[in-house]
Amino acid sequence: MYIVTAEEMYKIDRETIQTMGLDGKILMENAGREASREIKKRITKEDKTVILIGGGNNGGDGFVIARVLEEAGYAIKVIQVAPDEKITGDAARHKKIYRQFGGQVADYNEGTADTVLSEADVIIDAMLGIGVRGGLRGDILTVTRQVNKQDAYVISIDIPTGLPAEEGFADFQAIEADATIMIGAVKQSAVCQQTSSYYGEWIVADIGFPEKLFQAHTKKRLWTTADFQEAFPKRGVNSHKGDHGKGLIIGGSEPMPGSVLMTTKAALRTGAGLLTTASVKNVISMIAGNNPEAMYIGASETDGCITGIDNIDLSGFDAIAVGVGLGRKEETAKGIFPALLRYKGPIVIDADGLFHLRAYAADFKLRQAPLILTPHPGELAALMDISVSDLLMEPFRHSSDFAKRLNCYLVLKGKHTIITDPDGNQTVESSGNPGLAKGGSGDVLTGMILATVMQSKSIFAGINNACFLHGKSADLLVQEEHSEQDLLAGDVIQGIPKAIRTFSS
Repeated sequence: MYIVTAEEMYKIDRETIQTMGLDGKILMENAGREASREIKKRITKEDKTVILIGGGNNGGDGFVIARVLEEAGYAIKVIQVAPDEKITGDAARHKKIYRQFGGQVADYNEGTADTVLSEADVIIDAMLGIGVRGGLRGDILTVTRQVNKQDAYVISIDIPTGLPAEEGFADFQAIEADATIMIGAVKQSAVCQQTSSYYGEWIVADIGFPEKLFQAHTKKRLWTTADFQEAFPKRGVNSHKGDHGKGLIIGGSEPMPGSVLMTTKAALRTGAGLLTTASVKNVISMIAGNNPEAMYIGASETDGCITGIDNIDLSGFDAIAVGVGLGRKEETAKGIFPALLRYKGPIVIDADGLFHLRAYAADFKLRQAPLILTPHPGELAALMDISVSDLLMEPFRHSSDFAKRLNCYLVLKGKHTIITDPDGNQTVESSGNPGLAKGGSGDVLTGMILATVMQSKSIFAGINNACFLHGKSADLLVQEEHSEQDLLAGDVIQGIPKAIRTFSS
């Protein structure tokens, strides 16, 4: 499932019509019918439904929806917000068809519309699509404000009117939808923190755009259950522990013993074949009894913090995770990071490791082996020396720029986690719930990523699969036995087996 900006979607639409020969009127008919199919799942024939229609393709979709719903027996009122001269091309053709079917179209009048909208159970927003530039004006602005005052269930077609389709915009007024039926692909603003709430629930309607055009015009995708199932490794009948990765976790300190325990448990639950945790002596004594499946190595230490790993042969491990519970003492970084720079395998850096990375970033860029960073927005903003607000305004662009610059895989954590590879390809993993906004959730994800990258043929797929399982575990737990308030990071670890069983086949 692809993610597009307005420009990318326009290119795909234009080439579908001009190069592939699929007529625009057919695409509009497909869009309206697919949207109607989803609308019928959410409304009843007893609902008073108002369809607000503007100019352009979005309005044309609205006329198809009105015709299909009326023919199916739904109670529909159509209000045309745009003047007649704005209803042109394919939209004008579908308006004519709608009227030939007996449909009635009322012109917008502020006073009349206020009454009609206040009586509506459902409002379908088909006023403006992805082409909006600048703020709303005139009748469209007025009716947008009117809609947002109502208690009706609001469904937007393709995108809520007034909302930009891509990242980078802060000044706008838009319909606040309860559901949005996106046409053809996910719009980028649906998975950006600043704008995602305007969409409500969202659905993507496939109307016939060719797969190869998406592949040609966008490097952004949503990671779906089908993607997970295709990429999730299957174990052979005669496989053994060595086939599933020998991992090392470096972390923990006396003030923070729990974090490295959660990372260790999560890695094992996600399938790591052999796992060793390196930490200070007191942390190992505290956690080893809670996780006997792992092996442990004592690192050099001072005042309860790691200061060296020279006693560990890193070459014997398939991948390393570092940073959880590490602490921010300078001698800790000096005792760990030079050794990591000599290591030839994948490294996952999280938490305090990201704090220390700033002093070593230029050196890590020169490594040939994969580097995987897992920051939350505050950590990435600090690495990039920008504000968190600037980062969240354009998370896709900043993530891509940073991943290319540092030659790394980047996991920007959030409700819509953005995963970027060194070439700028990006995926979004949108499962999970607010219950994950707890201490330790990131530590769990680090262990899961360590395990999946050791078992997957593709580093990128392995990272995506870990993020998918992390979110799905939390979702299943909240659906069945926990609330978002009481869910703990340790619960997410316990939920990994069910998430694997549920989604891997």
